[in-house]
Amino acid sequence: MGNYYLAIDIGASSGRHILGYVEQGTMRLEEVYRFENGMKDVNGTKCWDVEELFASIKAGMKRCKELDKIPVSVGVDTWGVDFVLLDKDGSRIGEAVGYRDNRTRGMDEEVYKLISEEKLYERTGIQKQLYNTIYQLMAVKKQKQELLEEAETLLFMPDYFHYLLSGKKAVEYTIATTGQLVSPQTKDWDYELLDLLGYPKNIFPEMKKPGSVLGSLTEEVAAEVGFQCQVVLPASHDTGSAVMAVPSMGRETVYISSGTWSLMGVESTEAICNEASHKANLTNEGGYEYRYRFLKNIMGLWMIQSVRKEYDKKYSFAELCEMAEQEKEFPSRVDVNDDCFFAPDSMIQAIQKYCKDSGQKVPETPGEIAAVVYQSLAESYGQTVKEIEAITGKRYEAINIVGGGANADYLSQLTANSTGRTVYAGPTEATAIGNLVAQMIHAGEYESLEEARKAVFKSFAVKTFERKQ
Repeated sequence: MGNYYLAIDIGASSGRHILGYVEQGTMRLEEVYRFENGMKDVNGTKCWDVEELFASIKAGMKRCKELDKIPVSVGVDTWGVDFVLLDKDGSRIGEAVGYRDNRTRGMDEEVYKLISEEKLYERTGIQKQLYNTIYQLMAVKKQKQELLEEAETLLFMPDYFHYLLSGKKAVEYTIATTGQLVSPQTKDWDYELLDLLGYPKNIFPEMKKPGSVLGSLTEEVAAEVGFQCQVVLPASHDTGSAVMAVPSMGRETVYISSGTWSLMGVESTEAICNEASHKANLTNEGGYEYRYRFLKNIMGLWMIQSVRKEYDKKYSFAELCEMAEQEKEFPSRVDVNDDCFFAPDSMIQAIQKYCKDSGQKVPETPGEIAAVVYQSLAESYGQTVKEIEAITGKRYEAINIVGGGANADYLSQLTANSTGRTVYAGPTEATAIGNLVAQMIHAGEYESLEEARKAVFKSFAVKTFERKQ
């Protein structure tokens, strides 16, 4: 048996510890621990319970010790944009506020008083999302200025957990780019922009690339989990890791990292920050080896997850797909990226209201609701492919869906129908695989990302879907 590597992949609803190793050229995975996550209400603010999350991180590491499967390195990935502030002693100040909190309402206008939306996109290449770090920081500046005055360091969520593990403060490049404060030219903080916005430059720490060694576990953590290992930075934005795991099939493809969100795009060596990409609301997030993830952030399975929850999880996702297929002729569609679907009190009512307000037939049954969601999502994919091709000047013959959404055969087929492209679905554990790939390349298991992607294609099942009339 070769070396073990540990990927700790934390999503908005759950996290898991996945051990990876290479056996005769094939990558093997073993999930050893899983835990729940979710925002909690703290005095009316949606927050992450970072103490509980770090306790879960250590609990999963202890499980590795119990199994006598000790990793040589560990890396954490999470969602983007959210951050914590630390004081001069390295202690957290304030809450770890989540991106679905409403504190950023109106903060875009505050930012645009200082720099226009067009100029901001030209400088950063990042898609406007009201929850981006740039707007969250404006909310802190306007509402809790004392926190910025006390702050010594800003760390994004995975950076904070890496700090708790190693005692070393650094920001990983791919997660930093999600905040809309990084220059695609310098690959570093846009210090002129920070000055313009009035954000204290001293709180933004050194930026490191995926694959960098941050250090070893602190003595305290090592004693608690029962072993010592290196902390190696993955592409710590979960989509950055997922894109690293898009299998190499000998042709350029559009990828969809499909989960709560659908991140749909292509890999580019240059940032595309022109008027057309801005108008299409496409973004240029950082990737491994300073590649760019030229993509659109689309509301993904969040809508159907919310619908299922409202039905008290009476129906499985498979059953909702079956009911949607039975209602495939239902005509209504929604714009899945409309703000009304971001965090409604009732997703079902939000869908019904959208249809009513737009003069469409209102869905009533679970099957009709599911049909509207799935068909609308697939049509959004079809429109996004056209936008990407128009801007890049390329035609992409295939789409590769990775992540949990790759298990949704119904949606994969709808995507093939909507786009007219061959759809490949898999691997489903893309984010954890990409996290492990960064660690394995650092360790010499693979010489390059290209070699690792070929190994991913050989190691994991990938389904194929062709367009049906």
